[in-house]
Amino acid sequence: MRFPKLLLASGNRDKYLELNAKLAEVPSVKLLTTSDFGISLDVAEDGTTLEENSALKARAFFRLLGIPALADDTGLFVDALGGAPGVYSARYSGEGANYESNRKKLLKELTGVKERGAEFRTVICIAAGTGEQLCFEGICRGRISDAERGSGGFGYDALFVPDGYDQTFAEMPPEQKNSISHRGKALDRLIVFLRNGSKYPVEDSNL
Repeated sequence: MRFPKLLLASGNRDKYLELNAKLAEVPSVKLLTTSDFGISLDVAEDGTTLEENSALKARAFFRLLGIPALADDTGLFVDALGGAPGVYSARYSGEGANYESNRKKLLKELTGVKERGAEFRTVICIAAGTGEQLCFEGICRGRISDAERGSGGFGYDALFVPDGYDQTFAEMPPEQKNSISHRGKALDRLIVFLRNGSKYPVEDSNL
């Protein structure tokens, strides 16, 4: 199965830059954005898992334009909070949530907590009209820092220190982050598929 063009089912510029940087490894695939078509589409992310939300977005954009659509959903799962914010990571701080308010709430919830283990998970799905979506998962274990550090990245990057490192994602050069991150690992699986048709199921997170 070949996809010479893939539509990113999101208007998030930060996601586009990360995805496009990795997909440059497959020059036969061009990543399109919603701005290429002058459209926007709000999709209710009411699934209970990252896979469900990712598939919902991909299918909605495929139905709209008839172009194979790629969507991802990412969650930060904090051990001490029973896995929260999880699938609600983007709207963790409530109505009007943004990157800063979400980070502030997380730090408040972890006040006085010493065990700060966490993991980022990303699920990328492609909808192409076959009645089945292709999904690829990436997981990165780490811990939540005591304070925000770094000016790069986005979302919770300034709080997340991956295992084996002392820097947060926001302190790392983009190339380093992309090589070890949850989204990078999911993209590695997608790239293998795009190159030779091999499919990693969403449950397979060991790469």
